[in-house]
Amino acid sequence: MAARSESLDTSGRELVISREFHAPVAAVWKAWTEPQHLAQWWGPREMKLEVIKADIRAGGCFHYAMKSPGHTMFGLSIYRELVAPSRLVWVNSFADEEGNVARAFFSKDFPLEVLNTVTLTEQGGKTLMSLRSAPINATPAERAFFEGMFKNMEQGYGGTLDQLAKHLAGTGK
Repeated sequence: MAARSESLDTSGRELVISREFHAPVAAVWKAWTEPQHLAQWWGPREMKLEVIKADIRAGGCFHYAMKSPGHTMFGLSIYRELVAPSRLVWVNSFADEEGNVARAFFSKDFPLEVLNTVTLTEQGGKTLMSLRSAPINATPAERAFFEGMFKNMEQGYGGTLDQLAKHLAGTGK
């Protein structure tokens, strides 16, 4: 078994996604940090999100199921830092039904843990969001697989962030 690193490997590349939302930063922050909002937009477009556990604070977790006809997958976010309303840091993983970290169903080489940092900045009533994602505690093969998935992840996050934009428009900001 290959040795795992103990921290973020800065020699690898990060997935970086930026988006502008036509909503004030307070509304975008709520959408990222309140379970009733997350349930409306987080995850792939074709899936329905079910919140299993939501304790969104530093040290807390968000355990969820994403469901589509004939398929259920689980995710787990462990929050490291929340600085309202500008910064959110968490480790995301695939999970099992009980909330234990699990391998991705599609590959043994997808990293078990991905560190995500969202920063939010308000400018003129709009919010600029930056999302940075990189594997942690990953083998070289896992880092390479993650980097090879950038295009797919950009598309996936694109759909998810489109849902966030629609949610923000529908909540009256």
